[in-house]
Amino acid sequence: MSYQIRLMGDPVLRQTAASIEDIDGRIAKMVEDMVPAMYQAEGIGLAAPQVGIQKRLFVYDIGEGPETLVNPEIVDSDGEWSFHEGCLSVPGLSFEIIRPKEVHLVGRDLDGNEVSIEADELLARLFQHELDHLDGVLLLDHLERDDRKAALRQWRDIQSSRHQDFTTRADIALP
Repeated sequence: MSYQIRLMGDPVLRQTAASIEDIDGRIAKMVEDMVPAMYQAEGIGLAAPQVGIQKRLFVYDIGEGPETLVNPEIVDSDGEWSFHEGCLSVPGLSFEIIRPKEVHLVGRDLDGNEVSIEADELLARLFQHELDHLDGVLLLDHLERDDRKAALRQWRDIQSSRHQDFTTRADIALP
C-alpha cells in the first residue's frame, strides 16, 4: 500500500492516536509501508496519524537506517534549544521552535521489546515533533498567536498557489 501524507487542515491530524495493544503483522506491514512514504517526502520522521492511521507509533531515520517506536512517551526532559523545524504535513513552511534539548523516551520496538532512549538535539527534537502528531498537535501550535496567524496566511497562499499550478497544468492538458 502506498500512503499519502495528510496535510494541515485534515481533521485526522488533530486527533489523539490510540495505544497499540498488540504488535502484530498488521503493525509491521503498516511500518513497512510508512518508511518509503517518509523517504519519498524526504523526511526524517513520520507519525502514523500523518498517513491517516490513528495509532501511537512513528518511524524515523537520522542516517542510521529506519527505526520504529510503538507507544512512545517522554518520561524526562532537560534544557532548551531553539531550532528551525519543518513538517511533512505543512510542506513549504518552517519555524524557529523552542523545545527541550534533551529527552528520555520509552516505548517498544516492533518485536515488542521495551526501548529506553536518551536523546539530545536533533533526535530529541524529532521525538518531540513526532509525539506531538500522536497527540493531535501541529507545528504551528508552538507559535505565538501573531506568528501563527502569519503562518496560516502563508499556508493558504502556498495551498492556493499549488491549486493554481494544478489548474493551469490541467488546463494545458485539455484538448
